[in-house]
Amino acid sequence: MANPAILTVDDDPAVSRSVARDVRRRYGDRYRVVRADSGEAALDALREIKLRGEQVAVLLADYRMPQMNGIQFLEAAMDIFPRARRVLLTAYADTDAAIDAINIVDLDHYLLKPWNPPEEKLYPVVDAMLDAWLAAPDETITETRVVGHRWSAPSFAVRDFLARNLVPYRWMLADEAEGGRLLSAAGLTVDDVPLVVTPDGTSLVKPSETDLAAHVGLTTTPAGDFYDLVVVGGGPAGLGAAVYGASEGLRTVLLEQRATGGQAGQSSRIENYLGFPEGVSGAQLTDRARRQALRFGAEILTTREVVALESGGSTRLLRFGDGTVIAAHTVVLATGVSYRMLEAPGLAELTGRGVFYGSAATEAPSCAGQEIYIVGGANSAGQAAVHFSRYARRVHILIRAGDLRRSMSQYLIDQIESHDNIEVHPHSQVVSAEGDDHLERLSLCDPRSGRVRAVDTSWLFIFIGAEPRTEWLDKAVVRDQRGFVLTGPDLLADGQRPPGWSLPRDPYHLESSMPGVFAAGDVRADSVKRVASAVGEGAMAVSLIHRYLEAQ
Repeated sequence: MANPAILTVDDDPAVSRSVARDVRRRYGDRYRVVRADSGEAALDALREIKLRGEQVAVLLADYRMPQMNGIQFLEAAMDIFPRARRVLLTAYADTDAAIDAINIVDLDHYLLKPWNPPEEKLYPVVDAMLDAWLAAPDETITETRVVGHRWSAPSFAVRDFLARNLVPYRWMLADEAEGGRLLSAAGLTVDDVPLVVTPDGTSLVKPSETDLAAHVGLTTTPAGDFYDLVVVGGGPAGLGAAVYGASEGLRTVLLEQRATGGQAGQSSRIENYLGFPEGVSGAQLTDRARRQALRFGAEILTTREVVALESGGSTRLLRFGDGTVIAAHTVVLATGVSYRMLEAPGLAELTGRGVFYGSAATEAPSCAGQEIYIVGGANSAGQAAVHFSRYARRVHILIRAGDLRRSMSQYLIDQIESHDNIEVHPHSQVVSAEGDDHLERLSLCDPRSGRVRAVDTSWLFIFIGAEPRTEWLDKAVVRDQRGFVLTGPDLLADGQRPPGWSLPRDPYHLESSMPGVFAAGDVRADSVKRVASAVGEGAMAVSLIHRYLEAQ
């Protein structure tokens, strides 16, 4: 971590070197001395320090400088580092201007030139300035910072991506003081958000997920072009396959389009997972599994979109959206499922601006004291309701059925019933959403009577349906009518193996219609939609892969 800075600015090279030398001699072991030869150069240095999240303790500026005098510089510097102590260097003839500057820029001190001997005239002043600054210093920031608008869908997308990939970040509103200072330091306006500033000071304006991943330490490029096992999808099944594959000596790479953890990674608390009697959040479980896979030597790549699966003899080829290809002996398809879009007027336009799919845990603190609505009756909706009840004044669960018992685990139903601020609304559907820059109102309908009522809210979280992410497979493997991958015995029709099957045996239990390609977790037809079963299928797929490889 860099030491706080003391910045000196003077257009006279000799004077500039002299003041920097004297300051460095006394304070160089504790402070970084930055020297500039003009006001603009000094402001550029301050902007760079600001973007890196570092501190400035004292500003020493000469009054007589062309283009921008010392008072003008200090006035501009206040907008970047308002807590830095300000000292103006003046000649005797400029003392009136220095006194006026006390009112203009809240000047802390003016210092007459020459300041020799520094032990008597310079150091006591700087000592006092440093003591005052140390009493209330600027904060050193070491994490990624995000500046955006509260109701901006692109700003939410950046925050959600960082949160789901477990990248620490600090959220700042563009219309608040510190967010405005960062925008100014990057030479931007409120219209340019979201702005992402990495710990090294790199500014990213409206970044793509790929660009963002590359700058916050996520791996996006494979180390090789051929593997024993490629796992597509980073949910519980994919992470399970990666852990067991890598731990058993297979050269393994996991490809994830957005963030590891899948839907389970967004869960606020999973309480029925074996070995966690007090429950575990999806983020915690994902983090442990990810670190475990990496420890065993698996590669994990983020923001890699796989668009095609092809057979090349005994090799399986996976084609990325950018045209590159990765090859492997075997593949595990673990792409999971996604929430189905709710079709109602206004929802699409307000997605990311009050309408969210999944728990969007980053939004929970913003719901404090407000009314929020959740659509869905499965476990994910119940877990979200319990989580949001800690913040919201009231949580409303909207379900089409008459009660929760057909779709939700009993332990969650019991928890929901124990919370006074959670209310379940049976036979309720969202038929429209309204709002200007964000969600403001929902229209709800009882399909039995057709009665429609309006409710005021800025928060709607949707957990409905499960659509497999398999459209990219096209005809590479056999799928059922809903798009789920058929495996093992489900591929046999009247005892006949699937068309194109080339091996003198039936497909293994989790094997697809392409030999050496396995499916695990929610993407597999008729799988049990639970975290534990997904992890188990990921491990089981690796066991079957060993049998497949031994027979080759």
